Amino acid sequence: MQDISRTEAKPGRFFVPIPALRTCPDATRAEEGMYPIAAAGQAVAQLWQTSQSLVAPASYRRFAGFERVCHDLAAAGCPVLLRKSGGGLVPQGPGIINLSLAYPTARAFGDAAEEVYLHLCGILSYGLARLGITTGCQAVAGSFCDGRYNLACGSGAQARKIAGTAQYWRAASYADGRGERRHVVLAHALLLVECDLLVAHRLANEFESRLGTGRVYQVEKTVSVAQCLNVHSSDLPGKLTEALIQQLTNQPAPI
Repeated sequence: MQDISRTEAKPGRFFVPIPALRTCPDATRAEEGMYPIAAAGQAVAQLWQTSQSLVAPASYRRFAGFERVCHDLAAAGCPVLLRKSGGGLVPQGPGIINLSLAYPTARAFGDAAEEVYLHLCGILSYGLARLGITTGCQAVAGSFCDGRYNLACGSGAQARKIAGTAQYWRAASYADGRGERRHVVLAHALLLVECDLLVAHRLANEFESRLGTGRVYQVEKTVSVAQCLNVHSSDLPGKLTEALIQQLTNQPAPI
């Protein structure tokens, strides 16, 4: 991220740097520039995309043959990147838009984790509603990196995941030297906009299969924005970005 601190900000509100939708070469480093701004007391949001890759928690190193599998996938044009936070394997690449939020809080993780998820899902849900897509939070068995705070279209057995969410907390201290303990919340959502879900699932399942994890992801358990709208347009990422920014500017950060 570059020059993010030069963007005008409003107290208590998220601000989004220009350009609104950025391209980050490494998905695991896309949020680095957000932490110092949030630690200084300002809520910040970033919309970004990256090249084709798989992102996994560092715990995957425990599987035999991990380095060889990563080497082979990278040679085939799909590098495997490791992140610090937990969770499961997620695809990245063309047609996937990520929303990252960073903001300070004096609350504890156990008290605020659910609120963080609901706040993030609310922004996504309202943004998608502006395009005519109705969503709700729920687990979707068979989807990649499944969790209670997926955003899904449909309900019950008919639910299909359209976005996945995660959060990561880092310790921080007040910039004015008061010495009080607080944290910076890094909340992240991965939104399936107009990606090739067949390719994403083929790569993810190949990775899991070669490592022998026993995990299998079902493409029919996911859906993209383009599929929901039955349209494929070069304007779709821009329209979605605009809808999310409108929601971000209207909704205060839960500081």
